[in-house]
Amino acid sequence: MRAVRFLGADGLPHLGRLEADDDVVRDAGPAGAGGFVPSPEGWEQIAAADGPELAFAELTLLHPVHPSKIIGMAVNYRAHAEESELDVPAVPVAFAKFPSSLVGSGAAIVVPREETRPDFEGEVAVVIGRRTYRADATTALAAVGGISALNDVSGRRAQLETPLRQFTLGKSFDTFTPMGPAVTSPDTLDLANIALTTTVSGELMQHSSTADLIFSIPELIEYLSRGMTLEPGDVIATGTPSGVGDSRTPPRYLRDGDVVDVTVAGVGSLINPVALER
Repeated sequence: MRAVRFLGADGLPHLGRLEADDDVVRDAGPAGAGGFVPSPEGWEQIAAADGPELAFAELTLLHPVHPSKIIGMAVNYRAHAEESELDVPAVPVAFAKFPSSLVGSGAAIVVPREETRPDFEGEVAVVIGRRTYRADATTALAAVGGISALNDVSGRRAQLETPLRQFTLGKSFDTFTPMGPAVTSPDTLDLANIALTTTVSGELMQHSSTADLIFSIPELIEYLSRGMTLEPGDVIATGTPSGVGDSRTPPRYLRDGDVVDVTVAGVGSLINPVALER
């Protein structure tokens, strides 16, 4: 089952169920202030959707969730560690992204005038479904409320121009966290082997799966919930595979007019055009 958030005919955000053929959304009614929260109650609302059928291609999609926090994971694919010439970390490496950077599929990634090295990072995103603190292996898995696609757009100039690396700044510019198009219920997916591809203007840049993760999804939740409560709707961006623009020779940064497509198996394609700030 897949949930989407979109702009309804009344001008308000609505929730809906994306049907299997990717052509039709069944309206589930107005969305609350928290967007779609993939709790048991949230999924019940999506399953019970009985509103009008809407053409998916004609909808204005919104980012599906309103998280209190977005936690990014650095260097969590083995092949990405190799291309970055970094050691495999002994523990997960976390950083923050501000929720104000979220946009939905179809919205433009707007690169600030000062950012000279805008990069793409296709990722599998975990959306927390229940309040979780100090999870163990079992409760960590139960905390997964849904899976989505996320583009951890990265301003490498801002990120790397200081000795301590400004991850949060370089990854939190407005529009630098596209997410969607949907959230998929985890019972339909093998979390240990979710395929991910990223293309830029039709050119394949990344192709991998969560089988290459250094730290699995339950391990990330277990580690992050030590001392920090994960709330329903919170997002964990699980890391990016190899193929990012900054590691290519020559580098391939995002350009005005590019279109980035991050496709996560079982979720769909997150598609966003790129525009340079005027």
